[in-house]
Amino acid sequence: MYISHYSFTRDFMAYKSLTHFIGELEKDGELIRIKEFIDPVLEITELVDRFSKSEDGGKALLFENTGTNFPVLINSMGSEKRMCKALGVEQLDDVKRDIEKLFGTLMSPKETILDKLKLIPSLSSISSWMPKLISGKGKCQDVIIKNPDLSILPILKCWPADGGRFVTLPIVNTKDPVTGIRNVGMYRMQVFEKDLTGMHWHKHKVGARHFEEYKKMGKKMPVAVVLGGDPVYTYSATAPLPDNLDEYLLAGFLRKKRVDLVKCITQDIEVPTDADFVIEGYIDPEEDFIWEGPFGDHTGFYSLADWYPRFHVTCITHRKNAVYPATIVGVPPMEDAWIGKATERIFLAPIKLAILPEIIDYNLPFEGVAHNISIVKIKKTYPGQAFKVMNALWGAGQMMFNKIMLVIDQNIDISNYSELIKQVVEYVEPDKDILFMSGPLDVLDHSSSKFTYGSKLGIDATIKLEEESSENAYASKENFVLDYNSVKDDFVGIIELNSVYKGILICSIKKESKEHISNIAHQMANCKEFDSLKFFIFVDEMVDVHDLNMITWLGSGNIDPKRDSIVIKAEQNKGSKIFIDATRKSLKKDNFKRDWPNIVVSDEKTIEIIDKKWQSLGLGDFIKSPSLKYKTLNFNKGAIAQDQ
Repeated sequence: MYISHYSFTRDFMAYKSLTHFIGELEKDGELIRIKEFIDPVLEITELVDRFSKSEDGGKALLFENTGTNFPVLINSMGSEKRMCKALGVEQLDDVKRDIEKLFGTLMSPKETILDKLKLIPSLSSISSWMPKLISGKGKCQDVIIKNPDLSILPILKCWPADGGRFVTLPIVNTKDPVTGIRNVGMYRMQVFEKDLTGMHWHKHKVGARHFEEYKKMGKKMPVAVVLGGDPVYTYSATAPLPDNLDEYLLAGFLRKKRVDLVKCITQDIEVPTDADFVIEGYIDPEEDFIWEGPFGDHTGFYSLADWYPRFHVTCITHRKNAVYPATIVGVPPMEDAWIGKATERIFLAPIKLAILPEIIDYNLPFEGVAHNISIVKIKKTYPGQAFKVMNALWGAGQMMFNKIMLVIDQNIDISNYSELIKQVVEYVEPDKDILFMSGPLDVLDHSSSKFTYGSKLGIDATIKLEEESSENAYASKENFVLDYNSVKDDFVGIIELNSVYKGILICSIKKESKEHISNIAHQMANCKEFDSLKFFIFVDEMVDVHDLNMITWLGSGNIDPKRDSIVIKAEQNKGSKIFIDATRKSLKKDNFKRDWPNIVVSDEKTIEIIDKKWQSLGLGDFIKSPSLKYKTLNFNKGAIAQDQ
């Protein structure tokens, strides 16, 4: 059997530094330099937010006057083009194809000695990507500061109700004290003192598990935080790799060049030689945790304050002419959406090869903030297959945090949301094609009654086979004609309505109680004028029912699916329906006992400052603040939305 050899080299030279990457962005017209002072406290965020929500992610921004000796690079991976640039590919799917070809080469049958010999070049390529410890000092140690002071760095305070300044792109290096296996993750760090931060790793993360092992042993945990270097390092720290698979091996595969590592100065841990900054330190498991947060997070809501480990800084090193990398997160889309898009494309191949070969494609919409919504396209060959796919994916790595999963057929354009909605309206019977189940949720999910635990919603929107057909299926041929005035008169509290594709009704409502929506749901289910509708979504009175992006973001974020859904079963001559309460929950109206976080927006003073500076900055056409669109959703000045 002939085994073809695939070369895993690309016409791409790995970046030598963050400055090297900046130069390439500038050559492509993808970078704007800002020379006037912009305050890292709130002002940088407000300016960057205007670009990151622009069409195709705007531009990367280099703030050269930050009140420190170091410039800030931000939004550098905030578009598909710049994300591809960071990974050294023409298209994000190029990495997926590399993985498929690698698996194909290694896993295909080898019938002769010649076949096996032809594997050698591929194995040689793989070995050349393995990280390597080198002797001496690295460029990241050009300058060594053994009396560390974090105030030398232009660390951002991003949003008004944030607990303080946060390091937002930290590449956190830890080791398992038993096996010595390294993990590289990304956990935000709030600055408390010149040499003290929090370490915000969630309970599901590998860094947190390493911490527990050190705690059992009664030993201090060495930690090294890397900033900058090849942007591939930053991406790899966010990647959902299986436990015990080195993120620097992934980085080597992506850049097609190994990552050279060097020993830290004060801690027994290794870091990339070409990083811009290294913050060395330790966590003492015997110490009390520190009250960390709030923080305006990537969900578009504040993640509220909680107790997290203390990280003591023992040394700061950096290269000459170092650049401080940062990102901001908030109401989507922002830079993190494009980093997530890269993960979506790259990890499609392992999912298909190792878990579900029937998957053709999947999509994580920006409005779903990575874990709230997934759309999965499959090659359907037997009844019940959509539900099988849901259960398998909910048990796979970080997909366990997914809350709403929609499964569709192979002939549907997965990125055409209008077509998807029509598919759902036509082929979903709410009483039989929707699956509720319980499981783990992301730490940042604010809507579940219990912290990190709640329900999930699966929607089978595939064309049904004979075995899946319902005897009671009902398809009304009547079109829904919206008579706003009569509906407003008949249903107390309804503010505005929008009928979407004659199968979905979005209602803004001034909710008085949980029973208020339940009562309206049963009223509507018994009204003939609503017979052709299957899906009813209730949102708060200030939400624009015609803004489907906003509805998708808020709707997926604000529900615990099983708790907040009412399914009315099909009856003779009447189809089934589902009513979803996507309003904000409170103790007063819903007996919701957790604090509900506020929407993340800039304050009026900061918006005004950037408005006034805009023309002098040479930024092109004026872009108004995105916060103006969302400020009506913000209930007060703090991180917690008070009961209304």
